[in-house]
Amino acid sequence: MNEVKFQKAIKYKFNDIQLLKTALTHSSYVNEFKNDRAHHNKDEQNNERLEFLGDAIFDAVISDELYKKLWDVEEGVLTKLRASIVCERSLARCAKSLSLGKLISLGKGEENSGGRSRNSILADAMEAVIGAVYLDGGFEAAKSFVLSIFGSIIEDALNGKLYKDYKTDIQEILQARGEADIRYIIEKEEGPDHNKTFYVNLLFNGKVIGNGCGRTKKEAEQNAAKEGIERGEVLVF
Repeated sequence: MNEVKFQKAIKYKFNDIQLLKTALTHSSYVNEFKNDRAHHNKDEQNNERLEFLGDAIFDAVISDELYKKLWDVEEGVLTKLRASIVCERSLARCAKSLSLGKLISLGKGEENSGGRSRNSILADAMEAVIGAVYLDGGFEAAKSFVLSIFGSIIEDALNGKLYKDYKTDIQEILQARGEADIRYIIEKEEGPDHNKTFYVNLLFNGKVIGNGCGRTKKEAEQNAAKEGIERGEVLVF
């Protein structure tokens, strides 16, 4: 897929194509070639600033959509629903559905370590694209883009079919009983840098109440929180 086909896939044509190019440029690419006169463009930027902007726009669009659709739902429920949509997993899922990884400019190190399929890189690029659409076409264009691309994820969240935020759930259970010391401790890491598995212990007031593993620290923490809830120990403190 090239940039022309990508624009057709997202049903948005950029007036300033450089915004899209920047959104798809990872910091490793810029850093790797910054001293290479044959490749480096002194004006070339990575996508981190667009990612920052896109994150805020994404949050605003989803908040607005949930507020309008769920007019009789209280703030706490809306917050949980938004968190289940505005997260790395959702962003990476959409990025993969658009084959976004094929378009990202990566440094050789990231390329060789599987960066094109890494959720964190895909999610950041997806946010950067949202930011680029906002700068290119304004808020309404960005809103239309987000609601179109993330439509199925939003519906899954509204129908209770999306993944749960177990860390938030267990934190609310434990803190409802007063002050709580909740910590996630990495027990060990296995595998090479590009394919690590993290093992995490969840501690409540110094006692291990859950264990989890995952390809990222966040995933391992979520799994530890999930096990903590499923064990039922949180209900007897």
